[in-house]
Amino acid sequence: MSEQKYWSDPLQDSRPDLLGGDAIPSDSRHARQIARRQLIAETVIAEGSMRIEDLTSRFGISLMTAHRDLDDLAGRGLLRKMRGVVSAAPTSLIEASDLWRTSRQGAEKRAIAAMAAAELEPGQAAFFDDSTTVFEMVPHLTTRVPLTAITNSLTLMNALRSTPHITLLGLGGQLHNWCNAFLGPVTATSIRALRADLAFMSTAAITDGQAFHQSPEMTEIKRAMLNCADRRILLADHSKFTRRALHSMAALRDFDLVIVDDGLDPTLASQLLREGVRLKLAPLAGDDPAM
Repeated sequence: MSEQKYWSDPLQDSRPDLLGGDAIPSDSRHARQIARRQLIAETVIAEGSMRIEDLTSRFGISLMTAHRDLDDLAGRGLLRKMRGVVSAAPTSLIEASDLWRTSRQGAEKRAIAAMAAAELEPGQAAFFDDSTTVFEMVPHLTTRVPLTAITNSLTLMNALRSTPHITLLGLGGQLHNWCNAFLGPVTATSIRALRADLAFMSTAAITDGQAFHQSPEMTEIKRAMLNCADRRILLADHSKFTRRALHSMAALRDFDLVIVDDGLDPTLASQLLREGVRLKLAPLAGDDPAM
């Protein structure tokens, strides 16, 4: 029985393997697996909890396949399995997962990343965090070479590993499956031994002029990058201004530049500029250039 028969594959173009591999074609088995898992996650999150048997019938998959998919999603912090039932994890864990983040505000992230890449000059060294917004800079980096890219993101490492004229420095440490990145004391120590020209990073939430994140481990890594770069650039789509997270990372004024898409509330944009935040708005495709 074909699994594809019972559900619609939303991957209509090639995209990076969210599990850490190379770019893969949309009709590959792995791409269909990733798309199915994302649909399963969204279904469970929308309903709160479901019986695993109900998922097998809804997606036309075997019980064994369902358990493999759910084990992967549970490992990424999206879902929890217990006694034949799968339920959504707490919101903070869902929003931290790389699989979940990749599916959100795609057009905004691409516009922001294109503007951010223009800040790079050939010959520079830059930190790139594990955020999905920063990952969207990858297609633009070939025009900024030679370049030294320093990152804790396994996904980014795989995307750049064969790129000519990019020297890739991978930050080691403990690999966390939920974000597909290295975190922890070893990673932070590796960062502090370096000095880069720029640091590119994103954040989970922005409240009262302050950037926040759900994960204390992730916050530590981002702070280390901030402290070890000459210029600090924050990439954040407008939805981050409506979210909340627990751990304070840095004030927006601590960044040399904050890039947001032009969907940001104009009143809020004006307020940030008055408060001394160095702000640029990235226009979405078809928009007129913004400030």
